[in-house]
Amino acid sequence: MTELTIATWNVNSVRLRAEPLIAPFVKQVRPDVLCLQEIKCRNEEFPEKAFREMGYEHFHVRGMKGMHGVAIASRHPLEDLPDEDFCRSGEARHQRVRVKGVELHNFYVPAGG
Repeated sequence: MTELTIATWNVNSVRLRAEPLIAPFVKQVRPDVLCLQEIKCRNEEFPEKAFREMGYEHFHVRGMKGMHGVAIASRHPLEDLPDEDFCRSGEARHQRVRVKGVELHNFYVPAGG
């Protein structure tokens, strides 16, 4: 069986945290896949360059201006699968991909649901 390491982190603004906090963590832990919640940016604002410099080449971003938002960065190719709107709110709180044969769900669940 091939090993796959996954880390998850509620970053509360990916653009503010990418270089000062996330990069040192990635350098030390070296997860294959990084699931992020509360990225607080639109898809086109995701700091992809910073994550490429950390060794991630594959991304699935479900952003939202100013609030919520989830993203997956991976060292392995990602197969996009349909995202769900479990809360029926239209907010970017869930995403689903397949990586190395594993179906992976990334959720943002705020306090109180």
